[in-house]
Amino acid sequence: MQKNLNYRKLTQEEIHRLETQGCSALDWDMVTVEDGFCPARIRNTHFSGPVSVGKHTGNVDSDSGVEKISGIFNAYISNCRIGRNVRIANIGVHIANYIIEDNACIENVGLMETSPGSTFGNGTEVEVLNEAGGREVILFNELSVQFAHILCLHRYRPRTIEQLQKFARDYVETVRSDWGRIGSAAQIRSVGKIKNVNIGTAAVVHEASSLVNGTVLSTCDAPTIIGNEVIADNFIIAESAHVADGAVLKNTFVGQGCQMGRQFSSENSLFFANCEAFHGEACSVFAGPYTVTHHKSTLLIAGLFSFYNAGSGSNQSNHMYKLGPVHEGRLGRGTKTGSFSYMMWPCCVGPFGVVLGKHTGTFDTSDYPFTHHEARPDGKCQIVPGLNLITVGTVRDGAKWPNRDRRQGNNKRDIISFDVFSPLTVGKMINASQNLKKLQETTDRSIEQVNLGGALIKRPLLRTGQKFYRTGIDIYLLEKIFGRIDAVLDGSLDDIRAALADDPQAVYDRDWVDIGGQIMSRRRLTELEDSIESGRIADLQSLHKELEKIHSSYSQDEWAWIKAAYQELYETNLDNITPELLTQLAQAYLKVRKKFITMVIADAEKEFAELSQTGFGQDGCEKDLQNDFTAVRGDCEQNSFIRQMKDELTNLENQVETFLKKASNINL
Repeated sequence: MQKNLNYRKLTQEEIHRLETQGCSALDWDMVTVEDGFCPARIRNTHFSGPVSVGKHTGNVDSDSGVEKISGIFNAYISNCRIGRNVRIANIGVHIANYIIEDNACIENVGLMETSPGSTFGNGTEVEVLNEAGGREVILFNELSVQFAHILCLHRYRPRTIEQLQKFARDYVETVRSDWGRIGSAAQIRSVGKIKNVNIGTAAVVHEASSLVNGTVLSTCDAPTIIGNEVIADNFIIAESAHVADGAVLKNTFVGQGCQMGRQFSSENSLFFANCEAFHGEACSVFAGPYTVTHHKSTLLIAGLFSFYNAGSGSNQSNHMYKLGPVHEGRLGRGTKTGSFSYMMWPCCVGPFGVVLGKHTGTFDTSDYPFTHHEARPDGKCQIVPGLNLITVGTVRDGAKWPNRDRRQGNNKRDIISFDVFSPLTVGKMINASQNLKKLQETTDRSIEQVNLGGALIKRPLLRTGQKFYRTGIDIYLLEKIFGRIDAVLDGSLDDIRAALADDPQAVYDRDWVDIGGQIMSRRRLTELEDSIESGRIADLQSLHKELEKIHSSYSQDEWAWIKAAYQELYETNLDNITPELLTQLAQAYLKVRKKFITMVIADAEKEFAELSQTGFGQDGCEKDLQNDFTAVRGDCEQNSFIRQMKDELTNLENQVETFLKKASNINL
């Protein structure tokens, strides 16, 4: 909306013209217009209180391509500031206390008003994760998943929590206003009620039922869409999100790039970047980036998720009928739950786990990533640690997430680490492998199963789990080291040693954490929270800058961790690398990576086995089965993923062969 426009009072001739067009006002002296005002474009409109109107000489374009003239038609306008070339038409009750910016379009709206002192959803306390309260997160427009994670989960640091709450409440006061705002080029059509809601630039709100006490963040380069029959109370919906098809939201945050609809309902829940939520329901859910739930029968309750995929009928229970719904569940990044899986909280699952069946007992496998969990007939959890390391799904997940980032624009508040293998997951694998080894050495051979955090593991699988983990550990460490050396292999041994040296700014810690999808060393987290408590980080802007700094330091911190882990496991200091060690590293990397790719290909080829062909060739002869299957599913040799993995295997062999040739001629 243009600032400092030259507004003036209406002339008597203009007032007369307006009145002949069905317009009226409690006091025409309180209606002001910009020079160039066209009375012909205001019809059947009543003005109440101070109203300013920009000139209307152009047209308004809709997202469907229909062009309509700007102006005000069939409306009751009270205490509003209306910009240039705005179209307002067919308002059922009134529009009151709104600033409407240039080129906005508002049509067929029942009621649109702002109450004095509104904060537009900011300041709403969401009882997330623990339905009974105690982990409330305060909503505000600049909320990030990292801010929410610390505020929700780190109640053991009361001074940090106090400061974060202050940051949030200070921000809330900056948006408190007696005026709502409709951003430039926003399109609002066929909406029942909009009360105490700010709607951002270029937002599209079509056929929503009711929006009360909220904010729709939107920009020209990241427009937000609110669609049909949406009901939302006490909410913030972030840029480039899409909420439609009868979604019902109460006390809910919808992050950037999220998609939500098909009668999905959410209460006291947070959904951060690129989540998808359809059909089912969520209550007190902390949905970190890329949480996906698509099915009608799925209930997510009192859980912490990220990079999560909920199977049809996934369900949890957050109370044991004693002290109420006070229990929480935490699933590590990348976890999947199968159809009709059930868990009794409190449960914890390690990163990239799979959970199948109905679990009636609680368990904690958070230190055992890539683990397969399956419920026995008696409801107890049976696990195979590390099994998911070699599955097709895990490999595909690591590749798909970065390509499915729907966030638009330059302002991406949630910081996301996409790595499947990282100091977080590999560190857990190292610890898990050591724990399994101890159990193997100390468990009597007469014992069939071992209890591991409330889950059961068959004794022979203690050794199998170690093998899985060792494969993952070796792949990660050797691939990272190989890549660093390969980049400078045309130089001297001194160049290689320089490339393998620690960065002076690196921060080393053996333990790493996942803060709402951002992976960092525990030491970085501790220093961050110390800075919040000391006042060195004194506001939201400083906090976001520090989180970005930690993110930009990830690679150097990761390398410091890799060197230390390699020295611990292989008893070799990379600072003292030799030509002989170069050869050994390359050969070891080729062996373990080749083994891994071969196992993944074998897992993928199961999709083309005879069992998978059941049901094909209907009504045909036996010879038609294979042809029908191939026509629908393709064949193994032409499958894009399998071809990609085989190409990767060929490239790997060529890359290592070149590496070994260069290493043999290294300049000492």
